[in-house]
Amino acid sequence: MLEVKNICYDAGEFSLKSVSFRVEKGDYFILLGESGAGKSMLLETIAGLVHPDSGSLVLEGNDITRARIQNRKIGLVFQDHAVFPHMTVYENISYSLHGKKINNREKKARVNGIAELLSISGLLERRPATLSGGELQRVALARTLIQRPKILLLDEPLASLDSRIKSELRSLLRKIHHQGQTILHVTHDYEEALSLGNRIAVIHQGSVIQEGTPEEVFRNPKSEFVAHFTGARNFFRAHGTGENNNSIALLENTLPVTLLPLVNTPDGFILIRSEDILLSNEPFDSSAANNFEGTVAEIIPGISGTDVVVNTGISLHALVTPESVSRLEITEGKKIWIHFKATAVKFIPA
Repeated sequence: MLEVKNICYDAGEFSLKSVSFRVEKGDYFILLGESGAGKSMLLETIAGLVHPDSGSLVLEGNDITRARIQNRKIGLVFQDHAVFPHMTVYENISYSLHGKKINNREKKARVNGIAELLSISGLLERRPATLSGGELQRVALARTLIQRPKILLLDEPLASLDSRIKSELRSLLRKIHHQGQTILHVTHDYEEALSLGNRIAVIHQGSVIQEGTPEEVFRNPKSEFVAHFTGARNFFRAHGTGENNNSIALLENTLPVTLLPLVNTPDGFILIRSEDILLSNEPFDSSAANNFEGTVAEIIPGISGTDVVVNTGISLHALVTPESVSRLEITEGKKIWIHFKATAVKFIPA
């Protein structure tokens, strides 16, 4: 549907460097990256606010690289909402229909329809100054969606909102997507990306460095940056050596771990999901090929469980339940055993 082909743009302080990806019809596509990575500049380029130095943009087979903004059939919702403060909500939403051959009756019907979809029918006569951040975001969405864009561009739409409003807006965005709207959404929040996207591209220093499904990107990061940025805690530089049918990888030149299958490339990275690491007070016989004694360095409660950091020469993170912390009487400074299977260790060639 939308093809971004080798887009380059030099903005002085940073640049887009041969950015390429494809958004299919019906996708909820996430551009994930740190602040300053070029995400917003890329959206503005797609929307037509910025013209690239080179490369092309193709929407449904039509080259729109130099097309006028109003002819692109693309809608952009800005991070700061950009609603008109002197207009009512109704006037803000209907403003997008100015200049179109639509009579007042049809205009009113379309405004009321989109307001109902976004649950803002009761706000139509109010002005932006009286609205909350979540309400302003809904108004900005309504003003863009009423244009019926082929693709909806969202620039950090959930930034600066509290957790309750974020949850409500995530549900709303899923609803809009499930009704057939193709969405390209930029964010720095990997949990937001996981909860919404069916495709993810990670952008770093103006370049897309990995693209795939959430499963592919989050479970198999291809670089140290992607691993740390997407929340992988146990990601280490490693040197692998094949021994018989197994491989031994030395993590950070310190900790030897067993992994499968045989690794032919000696240098790379090791990823171990914190959910795959077990804890015990004593060594025990199991199918886990990796067993190490360490010292509990830190205990960090979280929404999805408790992160127990164990120092074994390197810091390994184990995600366990609060009940396990209590049952094992885990405290900082305590000696404890950690266990994980060889199949839980993923080797990523450098």
